[in-house]
Amino acid sequence: MNIREQILTEHSKENAEAIADWIGTDKSRLKKLIDIFLYDEYRVVQWAAFVISRVADKHHDLLTPHLDSMVARMKEPNLHVAVKRNVLRILQDRQIPEHLHGDIMNLCFDSLANVQEPIAVRVFSMTVLDNLSKQYPEIKQELHAIIEEELQRGASAGFTSRAKKILKRR
Repeated sequence: MNIREQILTEHSKENAEAIADWIGTDKSRLKKLIDIFLYDEYRVVQWAAFVISRVADKHHDLLTPHLDSMVARMKEPNLHVAVKRNVLRILQDRQIPEHLHGDIMNLCFDSLANVQEPIAVRVFSMTVLDNLSKQYPEIKQELHAIIEEELQRGASAGFTSRAKKILKRR
């Protein structure tokens, strides 16, 4: 299968699942998908992001060797929001290698505090930071301050729901 061509055939859950099933646990196939996800053109990256999330759901640890490049890509300007959203979605449900903690905390705090970011990016950032605060309790105060400021501004329902769960665990 040519992954890029298959991604472009249609943007659907069925197609994403079929590609994810074809990739399975094959590391070379996954590498091709990761390269498309990180470096292809706008539309292809957006549709590949959906496939990456399906692979992450099925084979969580398979993405671990690619986390460094995924996090590095998130630091680049003018990044497609699908990359940011899906990398953060993946990171919220996994143990993050310690050497990435600093970069991820910075990226997540920047995203969470930026009202121009899409809600999904901000909510996933909030969750990643909440998870990291178990190892780094000193970040809780800043996390809670940003959350409370956004709630006072009149946050969306999705943001408010996640924020209340996090604040409840104080």
